[in-house]
Amino acid sequence: MKQVSSSINRRSFLKAAGLTGAGFWLGFTTQANGAGFQVVNPNTAAESPNAVLAFELNPFIIIDNTGGITLINHRPDMGQGSWQAVPTMIAEELEVSLDKITVQQSNGLRKYGSQLSGGSSTVRTGWKRLREVGAAARQMFTTAAANRWNVPVGECYAEDGTIKHKPSGRSLTYGELADEASKLPVPEKVTLKAKKDFKLIGKPAQRADIPSKVTGKAVFGMDMTVPGMLYASIEHCPVLHGKVVSIDDSQAKKIPGVKAVVKTERPMPHRTSEAVAVLATNYWAALQGRRALKITWDKAGYESMTTERYFSELREKSKQDAIPYYTTGDFKTAYENAPKKLEGLYETPFLAHAPLEPEVAIAHVKPDGSCEIWAPVQGPDGAIQEVSSYLKIPAEKVSVHVPFLGGAFGRKAYLDFVLEAVHLSKQAKAPVKVVWTREDDITQGPYRPGMLSAMRGAVDNQGNVVAFEHKFIGESIQRQVFRANLDGKADDWAKEGIGKEESPYAFPNAVVSNSSVKTEIPIVWWRSVYPSNGSFGHESFVDELAHAAGKDPLALRLELLKKAGDDAVAKRFINVLNVLREKSGWDKQLPAGQGKGVAIARSFASQCAHVVLVEKTAQGVKIRKVVTVLDCGMYVSPDNVRAQTEGNIVYGLSAAIKDGITFTNGQADQSNFHNFRAMRIDEMPEVEIHIIENEEEPGGVGEPGLPPVAPALCNAIFSATGKRVRTLPIDLAKL
Repeated sequence: MKQVSSSINRRSFLKAAGLTGAGFWLGFTTQANGAGFQVVNPNTAAESPNAVLAFELNPFIIIDNTGGITLINHRPDMGQGSWQAVPTMIAEELEVSLDKITVQQSNGLRKYGSQLSGGSSTVRTGWKRLREVGAAARQMFTTAAANRWNVPVGECYAEDGTIKHKPSGRSLTYGELADEASKLPVPEKVTLKAKKDFKLIGKPAQRADIPSKVTGKAVFGMDMTVPGMLYASIEHCPVLHGKVVSIDDSQAKKIPGVKAVVKTERPMPHRTSEAVAVLATNYWAALQGRRALKITWDKAGYESMTTERYFSELREKSKQDAIPYYTTGDFKTAYENAPKKLEGLYETPFLAHAPLEPEVAIAHVKPDGSCEIWAPVQGPDGAIQEVSSYLKIPAEKVSVHVPFLGGAFGRKAYLDFVLEAVHLSKQAKAPVKVVWTREDDITQGPYRPGMLSAMRGAVDNQGNVVAFEHKFIGESIQRQVFRANLDGKADDWAKEGIGKEESPYAFPNAVVSNSSVKTEIPIVWWRSVYPSNGSFGHESFVDELAHAAGKDPLALRLELLKKAGDDAVAKRFINVLNVLREKSGWDKQLPAGQGKGVAIARSFASQCAHVVLVEKTAQGVKIRKVVTVLDCGMYVSPDNVRAQTEGNIVYGLSAAIKDGITFTNGQADQSNFHNFRAMRIDEMPEVEIHIIENEEEPGGVGEPGLPPVAPALCNAIFSATGKRVRTLPIDLAKL
């Protein structure tokens, strides 16, 4: 990459770089990577050997002078649909159809800005700037055409990759205008389309990645190979954080294809654990060699680590004062003086992510000190930074290639498996492909943190809720993963879904607070992060208060929200609940033995509510139907919104009624899908999803449907059986 001073004249730069007629490259970002222009090869040399002009902005559009259009997807696709969503936002304003573009994945370089797929952020953070990319390019092509024809710009318009002149009917393609457009200044202000004028955004469309995934042509991390690579299968200590005492590899080395057995390490954010790897010319040999190893482990005291002890610590912590997120009124006085008091402890377990594709990565630490990575990671820019820091080399010496991800749910933003491959490649002096088994994935973590919600509340004799308290207690991702100092502080990440901004119920006397309790069980974000924990206690307890007050649970929610006045989030909650009331037939009387439950939560700037309908049978409780209303603001693809919400319901129900992760003597009790089960297709209830139409800024879609699932289900179980569920997971057959 050649960088040129920003003081150079653009015309001179074009001539000096030999770029006249080469093409057009444009983008926007809020994180400029230094001044000046750059001449780069944007990984498209096979299709377009010409160099391109890169404005120091990002993400970007590449249009060559043959008319070929490449749009960069800067967020890895793990099934959430970024491969379609990002290009669609650009193409909408660029005025090109999706069947005329090539999509290319970004490679982690800083010029692309943040490339982390997480936090349901792709659309909501890119909504304006990605459309501005397309609008600016469209405006430049329009100006270039007007200049060539010597006509007013207002007489020209863009349509399907061409600029047309209204009076004469003349037209020029973007490819024909690429040279002239590249010499124009990037407009500082652009006009974006109104929602009513969208041709692509908000419309049903086929996802470009689906055909290749159906036919098997799509490349996932597990498919990637590089010449000369070795395969590695790694034996981690069954007791987390144990140490290697001795290795008997005599039998392993007899297996054909095994090349070496080496002591290695698993670098995690909060500690580095020891492990043993078998390197072989094929994966089967590596796995068989691993199984033949005889390793003596020092459990290093971690055999005392159990989830039972951890949750006991959480319950003890709940008896102490916590650090408030917010307070209103005087909770203590209102609670003590109230005639009806309620309290309850709501527990949510540790959970594995269990993506369909387990962790896999190829690394090649080269003789020149550089490192090349091939891996299904959620953030290629983060991978570059972590590898750079681990090897103590400049970030410029690390490159990364990201294929499709076979699921992730937060796990593949935790890069221990990538660093394992790096460590082994450095030792082997060759490319190494690390492949985790399903057992590795489930027994080694990291996990969703187990959390406790300590709830207290009260109602008066008139049926008014007069007091509400939520203490949210557990390990902090900020503390463990990012080493944040939370002494004397509430974990502000953990308040999403239960803070005043996300749960605007107008309790007259309330306190919502947080306490951190440390554990050495590795944790990280899991689909919807903390709201999957906190909303369970929060929305279940609102239901308890409603029944204590003698009020309909949905009606009480509306009552509390209406008292919030002009609060914008409260108004959106009210609208969602009113639509849900209608769509679910909430006010209809159910037959005996059936029950219904409601819950609502806001996370990642979207509001989602579910009504779950259940039935008591001789075999236990059966989930009959889930009716959902989602307000995510404006969105790109209605089909993808529904698909992601359906996925959230499956994931949320699995978390509620299947298996948690438990530790006994420092070792995970679950190891594969036989004892860490997922919902099966024959268990899936009918699902009905309704999307609110408005012109609000986009919220997230990949995660907000999950938090209300468990409380809505458990509220329905209470409605049908009279049994209040406060600890997850639950066994429906035993109810």
